[in-house]
Amino acid sequence: MKIASRLAATVAGMLVLFASVTAWAAAGQPEPWQLGLQDAVTPVAEFIHSLHNFLLVIITVITLFVLGLMLYIFVRFNAKANPVPSKNTHNTFLEVAWTVVPIIILVVIAIPSLRLLYLQRDIPVADMTVKVIGNPSWNWTYEYPDLGLNDDGSAKVSFTAYLKPKADAERDNVPYLLATDVPVVVPVNKIVKLIITSDPEGIIHAWTIQSFGVKIDAVPGRLNEDWFKATREGVYYGQCSELCGKDHAFMPIEVHVVSEADFAAWAQKAQTASIEEARDFLFAMLKAKGQLAQN
Repeated sequence: MKIASRLAATVAGMLVLFASVTAWAAAGQPEPWQLGLQDAVTPVAEFIHSLHNFLLVIITVITLFVLGLMLYIFVRFNAKANPVPSKNTHNTFLEVAWTVVPIIILVVIAIPSLRLLYLQRDIPVADMTVKVIGNPSWNWTYEYPDLGLNDDGSAKVSFTAYLKPKADAERDNVPYLLATDVPVVVPVNKIVKLIITSDPEGIIHAWTIQSFGVKIDAVPGRLNEDWFKATREGVYYGQCSELCGKDHAFMPIEVHVVSEADFAAWAQKAQTASIEEARDFLFAMLKAKGQLAQN
């Protein structure tokens, strides 16, 4: 009894300690000691969370069932409790059950899995397109072809986003290794089609934002497609999720989801001035509305 009481007290203490340092995941970026996924802000991410929670219930039930069965066997069929073992080798009902039940479970899992896959890969008619290029210098280039093209067919609004230096990140109160010097800007509640590739002389990268439910490889010489529809304004961060060399950890992604009016104002500024001026113009508008946490 003393051992059981001490064990229970130890477990309770560990749970209290864990709860005290654990934070629920928030939208936009990971939190220290977070529990759970980052908040979903797109239909795809919401479906992913739903499937994740559904599978968690299934695997928990299976694990508890197997654990209970093993404990029952340990107690019921040990040498002391069962000195004369049974010599049965077959049981038709059990053999059918342990064949049919896993098949049913797999079918139950397959239905929502295939629905999610279809939702992800059946790209709807887009409101706008953003081309994403992974560079050999471990950064991302973004192009907005809908905002106009040059005579050579290149996008007029195009920029490369670099990792924001640590001193600048601390000054602006943004997460180092996640923030960039120039963010991607998209309107809320609009379908954004992504065309993702990598420099022909580069290597494979992966453009990933957890809150969007987006993770797509950027492959040299190949165009991949994905999409998202952010339903909540805010700042969302991601990183390259493909091991790509020495500076893999320094390829952040920063996306600002803003109102349609703010996006239109940013786009107009980006078309007539530098991308840095458009960024500062947008940040000034968002700060005035109290929608930007940067200093």
